[in-house]
Amino acid sequence: MEMPDSSQAGQQLLASLKIELARVIEGQEHAIESLMVALVAGGHVLIEGVPGVAKTLTARSLAAALSATFSRIQFTPDLMPADITGVNVFEPGTGQFRFRPGPLFADIVLADEINRAPAKTQSALLEAMQENQVSIDGVTHALSGILTVLATQNPIEYEGTYPLPEAQLDRFMIKVVVDYPALDAERLMIRRMHQLGEKVTHPESVIRPVINTAELIAIRAAANRVDVDDSIVNYIVEITRNSRSLANLSLGASPRAGVMLLRAAKALAVLHGKSYVTPDEVREVAMPVLRHRIRLTPEAEIEGLTADTCIDSLMRQVAVPR
Repeated sequence: MEMPDSSQAGQQLLASLKIELARVIEGQEHAIESLMVALVAGGHVLIEGVPGVAKTLTARSLAAALSATFSRIQFTPDLMPADITGVNVFEPGTGQFRFRPGPLFADIVLADEINRAPAKTQSALLEAMQENQVSIDGVTHALSGILTVLATQNPIEYEGTYPLPEAQLDRFMIKVVVDYPALDAERLMIRRMHQLGEKVTHPESVIRPVINTAELIAIRAAANRVDVDDSIVNYIVEITRNSRSLANLSLGASPRAGVMLLRAAKALAVLHGKSYVTPDEVREVAMPVLRHRIRLTPEAEIEGLTADTCIDSLMRQVAVPR
């Protein structure tokens, strides 16, 4: 069963995007694919990793490859909500207030080190991420139609960080854990940085645009048209419901997690060139979609278990539909 020609064209564009990002990002293929899944599904991404593993570079490169507007918010303990959303400024010449948009008014928004700001400021993103709008002084302002928030954070055990509130975590479709690259990948990455010469301070400048806004919207529409059999819906429901009864979890996956899992699986089907979702797509996106939506019991943490190991155990317990 093949996809229509228009969807095949979308698959080719996404393949070109992946190749273009690989020009400056080496050894992070899984992270790039997860970003692409969220981009096609219209979701937001939380990227976790220690400093220096190309989290910020990945976000900048993605914006460059999309011909998209880009803004960066450097989260700090003294950052205020108005610094993100924007503010009404009084103009003495006219005697009126004029709205000055904040950095959220861009296509790709990098929320850098989001866990270094307190919960009040982090919560300023909630309405934007959920409804593509911000409300300031009683007036609602629409955001970009392709708004994608890419938030980076260092692991919470590092000093000077704040764990993200549950409500905020749930707004992220996917959580990507970026680890150190393999030996060969790290060697190749350093060689490529050397070859950039004076552009090494801005590696994303060598990225060529491969997808425009209209093409991305068309690809998202193709993802929305992907067929989903009832057996796949039942499979997703079984995964989320079984997570709530796992002995090692104090918090299982919510119904919203199931919705996000389906949307991500449909997006991955488009990346795979399919017009329908199979259990393989669901299983592939389960880890990044669920890992930040579950909570381990204190006993499980003492035993050294992680969210990923619990999700792996969960996926083995749920029967795969034929």
